[in-house]
Amino acid sequence: MFATRTRFIFCLILCITAACKTQEPARLSITWQDSPIPPAFEYDKSENWAAWPNRKDAADLVPAKSPLKDEQENAQADVFFIHPTIYTYAPNTPFQWNANIQDTYLNNKVDSSTILNQASIFNAAGRVFAPRYRQAHYFAFVTPNKADKDAALELAYSDVKKAFEYYLKHENHGRPFIIASHSQGTIHATKLIKELIDGKALQKQFIAGYLIGIATPKNAFQHIPPCSNADQTGCFMAWTTFQQGYLPPWHPGKPTELVSTNPLTWTLDENFASKELNAGGVSYGFKWVKNFADAQNHLGVLWINTPYVFGRSFVHIKNWHQADMNLFYAPIRNNAINRVSAYLKATH
Repeated sequence: MFATRTRFIFCLILCITAACKTQEPARLSITWQDSPIPPAFEYDKSENWAAWPNRKDAADLVPAKSPLKDEQENAQADVFFIHPTIYTYAPNTPFQWNANIQDTYLNNKVDSSTILNQASIFNAAGRVFAPRYRQAHYFAFVTPNKADKDAALELAYSDVKKAFEYYLKHENHGRPFIIASHSQGTIHATKLIKELIDGKALQKQFIAGYLIGIATPKNAFQHIPPCSNADQTGCFMAWTTFQQGYLPPWHPGKPTELVSTNPLTWTLDENFASKELNAGGVSYGFKWVKNFADAQNHLGVLWINTPYVFGRSFVHIKNWHQADMNLFYAPIRNNAINRVSAYLKATH
């Protein structure tokens, strides 16, 4: 019985993520140029959005047994959320570097993983808009061919930009907004902010950026600094999560110019923040876990101890990338509410 329970907890922690992998990611055997390009589409139909405020979807949900509730109906701000890579498998259709948004299987995976576990974080801070897009396949991040990677990501970005421009023209109506993203989504969010917000008129409506899951330098933008406290607006936050004491192979092992925001204190210092500051995270099955994880910045990355659940001593995970947001569900949620409030107070 103990062994069974331990295995269950191990699987729970391992699959704590918004994009729980159940198989080895596929590798593409053709170049991007020779790959079929999925058809383009427009964003004037709500089905081309994974989250849309006037439609019931996974972004409207909150974890059971939590004190949280969806508050989009009365929100005074918006959240534009760009999801991470969920397209990791070999499709039944001809192999392609970019996903087809008419792929029902993939759309269901997106909705039941990242939209449920990540986009829903923001449904108390604003109306949540999350576009479907022709996301680049996972292999774009491990291929040795830079041309293939760049082409796949550029096509994906073109959809994200089109979706954001549609939102601005038809849904924004001068409302303040948050940009939130994870992993591949953060690559697109960073480029979007550089092109359309940083130093532009639109920056006046920009509350903050939650640019999670990608190593992001402090000088990523010319006019938008890293957030240094919990109330600051017009700034951005970033972190990548690893086990306490571990640095990934790409890290130089010395001080860096990377942004690492502690999602329990919302500062950039390296002070340790205990799990008692974590009001709650979500684990596999969208289950609510209070005091889920602690946090500490170190040389531009975020360190955590193994999440505080039964069986934690049996878990030896070094890279917590897939759980960057799940671990801090309530702290991110509360902080987004707080920054919206601070923005509205300063501008009204």
